[in-house]
Amino acid sequence: MINRNVQEDLKQLDSIFKESGLSRRDALKMMGLGGAGLVVTGTEASAATSVQASDAKGKIVIVGGGLSGVATAAKLTNSLSNPDITIIEPNPNSVSYQPGNTLIGAGLWTKDAVTYETKDFMPNGVKWIQDKAVEFNPTANELKTAKGEVIKYDFLVIAAGLVNDFGMIKGLEEVGEVYTSSQEDAVKAKKILGQNGLCSVYFTEGAVDTWTQMQKFVADAKSGKKVTGVFPEPHTPFKCGGAQKKITNLVDARLNEAGARANADLQFLTNGKKLFGVPEYHAAIESQMKTRNVNVRYEHKFTELDLVNKIAKFEKHWEVKGAWDADLEEFTMETKTEPLEVKYDFCHVIPPAKAPNEIAKSPLGSEKGWVPVNNETLQHKVFPNVFSLGDIAAVPLGKTGGSARKQYAVLCTNLIALMEGKEMTAKYDGYTVCPLITSIGTVMLAEFKWKAADGTGAVAAPSFPLDPTQERWIYWLLKVYLLKPMTMYGMLSGRA
Repeated sequence: MINRNVQEDLKQLDSIFKESGLSRRDALKMMGLGGAGLVVTGTEASAATSVQASDAKGKIVIVGGGLSGVATAAKLTNSLSNPDITIIEPNPNSVSYQPGNTLIGAGLWTKDAVTYETKDFMPNGVKWIQDKAVEFNPTANELKTAKGEVIKYDFLVIAAGLVNDFGMIKGLEEVGEVYTSSQEDAVKAKKILGQNGLCSVYFTEGAVDTWTQMQKFVADAKSGKKVTGVFPEPHTPFKCGGAQKKITNLVDARLNEAGARANADLQFLTNGKKLFGVPEYHAAIESQMKTRNVNVRYEHKFTELDLVNKIAKFEKHWEVKGAWDADLEEFTMETKTEPLEVKYDFCHVIPPAKAPNEIAKSPLGSEKGWVPVNNETLQHKVFPNVFSLGDIAAVPLGKTGGSARKQYAVLCTNLIALMEGKEMTAKYDGYTVCPLITSIGTVMLAEFKWKAADGTGAVAAPSFPLDPTQERWIYWLLKVYLLKPMTMYGMLSGRA
């Protein structure tokens, strides 16, 4: 699979599209890739729709130079006749392609496939301050950087991403907080993660170590040793709801490839009662896990790791009927708990996520830390000249690149409308997408959005005319060959 010929695969993709009566161009448009997807696959050049650039004026400051921040700056640059845009971002590699970490963790990609220099994607004319914003005074329309520079703005966009807080898991306090592409954080984390069967793809160096640990796990199983792989989901917010399922499926695939699956017990433990918030996707994933003989345990809160004895600890919880409430004329429900310890040979850890402290604890943050915005317009609920998007925004559903791809166009349209003194009409509908890897060669494309404008509930939102619950080879091609160039050269140019 690793060394497949991309042009041959794309020819196969075309033949499958043809069976559905579609060209690759039309199919990619339906998937939401549009012109950028066509450019990177070499089928035809895309011509950007000619629009009249806005003459609106104002100093725009964007905090965060990752995917969301740079894409927003690029689109604003394309849309304003005289843009005045500043990005504040300390990391020289902030635009790393994070979705590729899963493929690195399974030995399908290498680190250089996801590592990029931020300077190579900075839009022309945008001022880049390579520093960190640490203090915010939104009533005065100013902020301060770590180096002490005070920066004034007319409009502020918060796109600072999130922090992977491994330290919230008992036993991993020494790992602490980790940014995905931070080399300094990686050095600290690698002292514990990537050792003795414990790993995480949630930072790039950790993804490299995940493949090392996975190979050892598979080799032990192949040697005839009975081994156990443990895949817990945290009970706190975390990035990418499909990540643990992907890793579980990739470990299963590598074990099957080695002829060693019978010697491995794979256990997936989640705090919730479902594997996915959308009912049809939950049912599909549950069926996939059953087919692959993965032991799924619901209502298990991940509480601790015993690194010395290689034990993952959980709190199993369930509800039972309690006493009769005469006033409500119904029985009360009581929660019962009991501890569970699972000894592991391989354990992939997903860290709890939180907003960076300097933003969470500022006037721009909320009680839970995330930046409070209107779900649809992405405008701050308190400060009207402030917007937010990406992982740090307090909107329901996916903290993924798929969410950011829809959000940044909405934000830019509304920000320019505000600058022009017009009504903000663009609305984000909660759309996100999770290309759920089910094996080496198949993906289920889980697309969904909010059920209601207030963000409650979730419903499937397929953009391709096939059953979205089925795992398919064509979606593998999309995941492995098309999404990265669409992101790096489409979205980061503000055109995809």
